[in-house]
Amino acid sequence: MLKTVHTEEAPAAVGAYSQAVEKRNLLFISGQLPIDPETNEMSDQIVEQAKQSLKNIQAILHASDMTLENVVKNTIFVTSLEQAAQVNDVYATFFGETQPARAMVGVKELPKNAMIEIESIAMR
Repeated sequence: MLKTVHTEEAPAAVGAYSQAVEKRNLLFISGQLPIDPETNEMSDQIVEQAKQSLKNIQAILHASDMTLENVVKNTIFVTSLEQAAQVNDVYATFFGETQPARAMVGVKELPKNAMIEIESIAMR
């Protein structure tokens, strides 16, 4: 049985999808744009955008009774790979020693002109 996850602590989906879905012991978190759920706004700085996307992932994990330690895989989409070092610095402050598997992909553009979007897979 597929369970959808929704929390007001993360921005609402900007399309026809769920914030996350859970099946058995796996949680699939949809790509999180760096939208602040309280203001519905985005910073124009990559460091702040990376932080917000990861905060949104944390909120969804929390709504599923999980933490960042449950994350086994992340995919990061960025519109400029030249900003990879800045993204990596922010990422390290969230994941530290946990270090799940990860990919970083350069893309031409993202929804709402975001500079970053991050999706995650977590496991109980």
